[in-house]
Amino acid sequence: MSSFFTFLTLLVMGLVALVLVRGLVNMARGGSGNTSNKLMQLRVLLQAIAIVLIMLTLWITGGGR
Repeated sequence: MSSFFTFLTLLVMGLVALVLVRGLVNMARGGSGNTSNKLMQLRVLLQAIAIVLIMLTLWITGGGR
């Protein structure tokens, strides 16, 4: 079960990086401010999910004890 949460955590962290890069590319190209705002909101949401999954994984595995 812990390997599932580890995989899910890594997946969400990868999505955070992907959304961050998309936002930076949008900003560099002078894209829409609305798109940048939506990407920032999505990144913050994904980061919150990643933190919850990291804490859940640590709780399930005993925190490395």
